[in-house]
Amino acid sequence: MVYTKNKSFSFEWDNLKSEKNLKKHGVSFELAMTVFDDPWAWITTDEKHSTVTEVREWIVGLSDNGVLVVVFTKRLHGKVYRIISARAASRRERRIYEDFKKLSF
Repeated sequence: MVYTKNKSFSFEWDNLKSEKNLKKHGVSFELAMTVFDDPWAWITTDEKHSTVTEVREWIVGLSDNGVLVVVFTKRLHGKVYRIISARAASRRERRIYEDFKKLSF
């Protein structure tokens, strides 16, 4: 499934994975897309789960329903972002997000 946003890239994901993620974490991939609109979101490489052929990244940012952590990978030279999972940020991750946001002002 591919969803286009008003950006230079689109989103895609596996529908079955999206349904499982919603049941497990209570976060839809549609909601996860909204994190990419947060100007204070920060992105880091997920070195533990990345491979030579697939670099995974985390974005931590404010969604329409609180701070989320979204794991994704870029495809087609960065034109498509494939969402792998999404969940509510932990207390520690929210604190890091808030600290990063304060430093950005």
